[in-house]
Amino acid sequence: MPLVAQVQLDMEGALTARDRVGIQDFVLLDETTEAAFLSNLRKRFCNDLIYTYVGTLLVSVNPYKALDIYNQKQMDLYMGVNFFELPPHIYALADNAYHTMLTEFNNHFILISGESGAGKTEASKKILQYYAVSCPSTTLLNTVRDKMLMSNPVLEAFGNAKTLKNDNSSRFGKYMDIQFDSQGDTVGGHILNYLLEKSRVVHQNHGERNFHIFYQLVEGGEESLLQQLGLDRGSQHYYYLTQGRCAIVSSINDTHDWKTVRNALQIINIDEVNINHLFGIIASVLHLGNVHFDSDAKGHALLNNKAPLHWVSNLLGVDGSILQEGLTYRKIEASKDEVLSPFTVDHAIYARDALAKAMYGQTFTWLVNRINESIENQDPSKKTVIGLLDIYGFEVFYVNSFEQFCINYCNEKLQQLFIQLTLKAEQDEYEAEDIEWEPVQFFNNKIICDLIEEKHRGIISILDEECLRPGEATDLTFLERLEDKMGTHPHFVTHKLADKMTRRTLERGDFRLLHYAGEVTYCVVGFLDKNNDLLYRNIKDLMCKSKNAIVRECFSKMEPDSRRRPETVVTQFKSSLLKLTEILMAKEAWYIRCLKSNESKQPGHFDEALIRHQVKYLGLMEHLRVRRAGFAYRRKYEIFLKRYKPLCPATWPHWRGAPAEGVEVLVQHLGYLPNEYKMGRTKIFIRHPRTLYATEDAYERCKHELATRLQAKYKGYRAKGEFRKQKEAATKIETCWRGVQARKERERRAWAVKVIKKFIKGYMTRGQAKSTDNSEYLAFVRQSYLNRLKNNLPKTVLDKSTWLAPPAVLTETSEMLRKLHYRLMVRKYVRGVTAQRKAQIQLKVVTSSLFKGKKDSYPQSVSQPFVDTRISEQEINIRVIQSIRNEHIKYSVPVIKYDRNGFKPRPRQLVLTQTAAYVIEEAKIKQRVLYTSLKGISVSNLNDGMMVFHITCEDPKQKGDLVLQCDHLFELLTKLSVIAKKQSAINVVQGSIKFEIQPGKENAVDFSTGQEPLVYKAKNGHLMVVATRARTR
Repeated sequence: MPLVAQVQLDMEGALTARDRVGIQDFVLLDETTEAAFLSNLRKRFCNDLIYTYVGTLLVSVNPYKALDIYNQKQMDLYMGVNFFELPPHIYALADNAYHTMLTEFNNHFILISGESGAGKTEASKKILQYYAVSCPSTTLLNTVRDKMLMSNPVLEAFGNAKTLKNDNSSRFGKYMDIQFDSQGDTVGGHILNYLLEKSRVVHQNHGERNFHIFYQLVEGGEESLLQQLGLDRGSQHYYYLTQGRCAIVSSINDTHDWKTVRNALQIINIDEVNINHLFGIIASVLHLGNVHFDSDAKGHALLNNKAPLHWVSNLLGVDGSILQEGLTYRKIEASKDEVLSPFTVDHAIYARDALAKAMYGQTFTWLVNRINESIENQDPSKKTVIGLLDIYGFEVFYVNSFEQFCINYCNEKLQQLFIQLTLKAEQDEYEAEDIEWEPVQFFNNKIICDLIEEKHRGIISILDEECLRPGEATDLTFLERLEDKMGTHPHFVTHKLADKMTRRTLERGDFRLLHYAGEVTYCVVGFLDKNNDLLYRNIKDLMCKSKNAIVRECFSKMEPDSRRRPETVVTQFKSSLLKLTEILMAKEAWYIRCLKSNESKQPGHFDEALIRHQVKYLGLMEHLRVRRAGFAYRRKYEIFLKRYKPLCPATWPHWRGAPAEGVEVLVQHLGYLPNEYKMGRTKIFIRHPRTLYATEDAYERCKHELATRLQAKYKGYRAKGEFRKQKEAATKIETCWRGVQARKERERRAWAVKVIKKFIKGYMTRGQAKSTDNSEYLAFVRQSYLNRLKNNLPKTVLDKSTWLAPPAVLTETSEMLRKLHYRLMVRKYVRGVTAQRKAQIQLKVVTSSLFKGKKDSYPQSVSQPFVDTRISEQEINIRVIQSIRNEHIKYSVPVIKYDRNGFKPRPRQLVLTQTAAYVIEEAKIKQRVLYTSLKGISVSNLNDGMMVFHITCEDPKQKGDLVLQCDHLFELLTKLSVIAKKQSAINVVQGSIKFEIQPGKENAVDFSTGQEPLVYKAKNGHLMVVATRARTR
């Protein structure tokens, strides 16, 4: 089986093995029905698998809870891995877009779409975080990434707000280009913003909030900053923050977010002066909201309280009286004269709100420009980009106004772009390339886009005409114009045009559009004012003189002196959308479709009806059918052949025929099956992504093989040239070297002859007196002997036999060295002896003098160290201790005493004091032997422990000699001889030892040798001691 086909089967097997929960790619579903689609989506969602593929399109279902799938480990897992190798993930799509950009060196964009609250902003952040971690890094690049990442919290604070559908809803559109160099390093970026919802600054529906930054400032701002800005802690003090009646939201921590924003502003290089100006503008907006007006008798507006306006003028650095005049009077220019026309209360409120909206909107644009300056790429060389489009989702509220109209128009344009790039364009291409194809029916929303934007006939054109025409134009006259122009359009209906049933659901000031995502009813109230977005000229002039640098810069760009009427908001928005479409059409597209799992933001709840509606209007089923029936990859023959020709020997290195024929040969060699590809007029179409990925994997391996072969050829060529040079050089060097070596050898041999002659003469005259003939030989002999002696010196003092025999010339020297060496060893040994060891040796010397050569068991005792005592004082009865307390106990040892009559053995303790020896039985002193009365001590010469203490008996009643047996005989007698000073009294006897039972009566102890040691009374009445024979060494 061909390699690629085998790889495809392996990949398919891996995909099947991974699909343990549902199907990871909807293309692999058995049935392409809506029920099967939703069932698979539900099955994966219930197991916290929120991502599923439709080919290369990623479907994401918002779980409304945190999942542990965005950590560093997950990022590392998806880096550099083919798209279908791992389970679906937003990181897989981001990584594949990145590597495709590097491989093909072209531009890409990721379109993130879905309803408000579906998770588009979070998806954008996850992609940005992935690129920040996965791309190569240096100190400079890390700075760029930090700025790009930290631009998110700043833009969210100033551009996001809580709505009924989403606690962090984007109220502006954002398109960010991430710029990469040829190595894939992030080197810069650029942000485009679209249609900030400025009306939210001055009005919020019930259950909604103003932009986050206002709450962050009043809840998290430092006390010193609030005091400087004239603000009080808490949002309840400000009219612009209390209309929605939900300032506190459990999912939002304004205090924490404030710290994040403050840190982010510093990272994106906004200095402290501009930060203070920025917060001054935010505070000015809040103070403006607290400016209220009363009506005088003529209905003219009067300022209710000057304190908030005073703070506004101070923070903006403008004249307070001129500002008050601008909010209560309109300046009308007639010829060269200026007339002030007083406002009604409604007009004054409009002027106040218009100023607040203008300041905030212009400041937001300034902030985006500053971020762009901070992350701008300074390198002019060509860069590739990946664009991230995070724009407001389709919105349907209870009351839908001008902002929802613009937002939903934007979503219609993006849906049209999606249709053009995926459905219509794909099918058109198949027809153009003569590829057999069964057309897939889909809803083309061009009819709705034309309804909104068609020139001279669309809603936008009619709205602009109504804003610009002279006379009393109102929101209702605009509605009437719409009814006249659009009366028969199938996607447009009003109260007047509707049937009886539909009319009940429409107010007289409403019109309804049937969008691709469903019906939306719009209230026309405020359409004209919001579209004009006019700010009175005298207020503009005043803002241009502001001491706040940001305000002055922003309003100076508005061209206050120009007499030309500025473009309306909706026209500007339409133009920016057209430019965005042009930008996106020039790039390769990747799609993320975000779905809301339920309306109540409950974790784990899957609202099938809601999901079905989103699947339907997002065109996911149509996209699935196109993917199932279509081809995932197509490339012109020339490009495909140029890239993959190394995979086939017939096409490598050059194909001489037509590109299409070369591609056919190539795919046949790769083992493509007939149903896996089609050949068009100018392109090859490959059905499955995995087929392409297998080809790409084979190409990656082939690249390394080709590189190795090229390197080998080049290295061989270089090596041959180098070898020839080295061979020539080696020949020259060898010639010179052989000459040098020959001359050296001749000199060495001449020297050797002289030395040998000298040594022969020296050997012959070695016995004579030192002369010139033998001096060198004798020196050699001396040195040789000393070197051998150095390596063979005796190791111990007792070693007398290993000293090397010297030559005759060194006899005297050798003897001197031997004596010195032995003295040195003795000295070292003596210095190493401790006091305790010295005492032991001294006792052993005494033992040696008493028993060496006399008693058979002596040699075995030499290696056994003596101890201070064999019985501790704790083991001697306390009464005995008290009895002899005046005498110092020197040594104690257990013995066996044999009775004088009958020789019965009795265990006793023998205690030696300074003056006497005591025989003790438990608590009784059985006998006291004074050292002065001790005539002698007799032991045998055999291997036994018997001893007889001979005692002078002056009294007939006094006990006779003691017959004792001790296991520690040598230790006992040595200690006794030293304590009693009786070395001369100890006798080693051969044969029998006589002892006195009492004065005038004797008995004897006989000794013999045997197999086992025995002590018994013999028939002759003597004590018989049998000792074992001494072992000879």
